Amino acid sequence: MSRTFARGWAGRVTVRVLALALGLAGLTAMADRESSASLHAEPAAVSTTQADVTPPPMGWASWNSFASSIDSGVIKQQTDALVSSGMAAAGYQYVNLDDGWWQGDRNADGSIAVDAGLWPDGMKAVADYIHSKGLKAGIYTDAGKNGCGYYYPTTRAAAPGTGMEGHYQQDLETFQRWGFDYVKIDWCGGRVEGLDQETTYKAIAAADEAATAVTGHRLVLSFCEWGSGLPWNWATGYGDLWRTSTDVILWGQTPTTAMMLTNFDRALHPAAQHTGYYNDPDMMMTGMSGLTAAQNRLHMGLWSILGAPLLAGNNLATMSTTTRDILTNRELIAIDQDPRGLQGVKVAEDTRNLQVYGKVLAGTGKRAVLLLNRTGSDASMTVRWADLGLTSAAASVRNVWSATNAGSFSTSYTTTVPANDAVLLTVSGTEASGATYEDTTTATTPAFTGVTATSAGTKLIDVTYANGGSTARKATIQVGGQYTYVVSFPPTGASSTYRTVSVLAHLAKGTNTVRFAAVSGSTAPDIDAIRVQNIPGTDGTALVGAASNRCVDLAKNTITDATQAELWDCAGGQNQTFTHTTRDELVVYGNKCLDADNSGTANGTKVIIWDCTGGTNQKWTVHSDGTVTNNLSGLCLDASEAATANGTKLILWTCNGQTNQKWTLN
Repeated sequence: MSRTFARGWAGRVTVRVLALALGLAGLTAMADRESSASLHAEPAAVSTTQADVTPPPMGWASWNSFASSIDSGVIKQQTDALVSSGMAAAGYQYVNLDDGWWQGDRNADGSIAVDAGLWPDGMKAVADYIHSKGLKAGIYTDAGKNGCGYYYPTTRAAAPGTGMEGHYQQDLETFQRWGFDYVKIDWCGGRVEGLDQETTYKAIAAADEAATAVTGHRLVLSFCEWGSGLPWNWATGYGDLWRTSTDVILWGQTPTTAMMLTNFDRALHPAAQHTGYYNDPDMMMTGMSGLTAAQNRLHMGLWSILGAPLLAGNNLATMSTTTRDILTNRELIAIDQDPRGLQGVKVAEDTRNLQVYGKVLAGTGKRAVLLLNRTGSDASMTVRWADLGLTSAAASVRNVWSATNAGSFSTSYTTTVPANDAVLLTVSGTEASGATYEDTTTATTPAFTGVTATSAGTKLIDVTYANGGSTARKATIQVGGQYTYVVSFPPTGASSTYRTVSVLAHLAKGTNTVRFAAVSGSTAPDIDAIRVQNIPGTDGTALVGAASNRCVDLAKNTITDATQAELWDCAGGQNQTFTHTTRDELVVYGNKCLDADNSGTANGTKVIIWDCTGGTNQKWTVHSDGTVTNNLSGLCLDASEAATANGTKLILWTCNGQTNQKWTLN
């Protein structure tokens, strides 16, 4: 949740709540609009026409296979292979040079000096060659003074000065003039120098805009600070994509399923991903030595349900036809590139490590589903339509990898999933009902008050808007006191033509305010209405302290193991929404358990989060008197020193009946 709250909000608008039913035929609203000469012309209800958003980047990146050993010959070879293999035709369009392309020299004016031995015709010629094949070109730099190859040399000696610090706009202008379309900005120098992630990357985004004003050629910005600065809280609308974890594989390692699952788990930040901005779990290992075909398919399935960038890292010139077929599976690519642009979310885990993920797709009643079996045995797994936000009416199911129709099923679908593997499906069913909230003011960026939720959880919000301009416009969205996210609104063709874009938002149980605001320096779209629909499989509960009336919270949406839980004002964020499972766990973020630190049983033991293990120190009993006890120690969940302020740390303590040990599950 945000540590910066909206202050002094004046002029709250009045909204009218309209019941809305959604079926395969589309939305029908009970129009009950106020008639007033002061209102601008708006549609009768939320639009049913979805605007396509920019999909996550697809392409190839050099690091995983070549490390620092890249030159003009390597890049031309991989570019040609991207085309001849059919990957370009399947949607892979970027050829990205990673670390090692530049040896760190600068000319007297500070401009980049290119190594003529590696790039005899210069870097513009490299970008031109990639463009000549109908592709786009990407390049690498670091936010600090030195790139990662300086601190962690691989196939070439460490070269100092390979970062862009002190030359942000100059280097970005250079990349743009060379014709590059995409830049990955690493964090090795930034980390060593102790730079602040948010401040630094926002400065780079501003420098990119300034450079574009000079050259007319904007770069796609890939922020690569490994999730260390919690970019899911601030990077949306500044970067086009941002890394959520450390590298999926280090140079010289053998790829494993565990590596891909770790980065998958760390990339699950659904509120941050929408309208062309993406969480990035890193380049893929698909096709690298050490992975079986089944593991390669699993890898692709994980990334596609995330809606993650698909940047292959294997040697395209030597890959097998099996690898090529996996990388170019058109049904899987369609899930990843879905024009609604949303991330998949976990909607069920009835049995430990048998997990169901659902992704809302463009259209009506369309979902992608990943049944993920993280156990060592084959298992029967079920996806329920209700968990996905669909009705129990019959829905058709298709298996993506076998490219076969499984049939039509009411209520749910069950299949066997192999050990340590997944089944990827598409489901076409009937949308459950939702509620529409209309703006009845002349504001272009209104606040919608009284947005109700019967349970805390992740909700699908369709935003009706008009943008009569020729380029995307921006506005921010904020739910209660949570973090503020920038939303991009593509052109709709005319100021009177309305479309929708979608976001996933975390709502608290009860009444919420969904507030839009203009972005400085950007013309705002005209936002008219929102439609809110539950995704029941994400529902959870807030733990509210009786003494403080504040919620159990993980500061700043951190996902780091051993983070101590604390009290904070209730806002309904994902970091305050817990699932109380039948296994007596209190699960947050879908994969972290409330935990007694180091299996402690003494008074004062920290209450932290940790990857769910099934240990007794992660099991909790909720009692009718409001206490919550740890099953290992029998001690009570306690706000330390009976404090009630924001930031009060949670510990275990002998149950004493005081209100700092009483909790309401809301």
